[in-house]
Amino acid sequence: MLKNIPSIISPELLKILDEMGHGDEIVIGDGNFPAASNAKRLVRCDGHGVPELLDAVLRLFPLDTYVESPFMLMQITPGDNVDPVIWKDYRTITDKYQDNVKFSEIERFAFYERARNAYAVVATGESALYANVILKKGVVKE
Repeated sequence: MLKNIPSIISPELLKILDEMGHGDEIVIGDGNFPAASNAKRLVRCDGHGVPELLDAVLRLFPLDTYVESPFMLMQITPGDNVDPVIWKDYRTITDKYQDNVKFSEIERFAFYERARNAYAVVATGESALYANVILKKGVVKE
């Protein structure tokens, strides 16, 4: 066992987070995200939601401050009548760890393409729609 590692972070996920370097990206996908078909490295976190995983990950590494937007959301598909209220939770969580993180939105198929190039994809059981995020790892200075 280790101290100060959130229990939601599995040994496999901890290894991946540690291996990632500055600028590497990780996807945290909701339950509808095609994780297995879009992942170089797949980590299963079924039964967990994106907000709790996001909070745990951001305790362990900063988001990239050298890019305009280190936090990417899947853009709502035109015609979908969805209000992704979970995005407000993401803002609350990121504000706990870093000031003024800019969120950007990426069109659905462009998001999938970016996910295929990400260092890893984390599959969750999140049921909220449009809950997928891509995080770009920053420089650990501590």
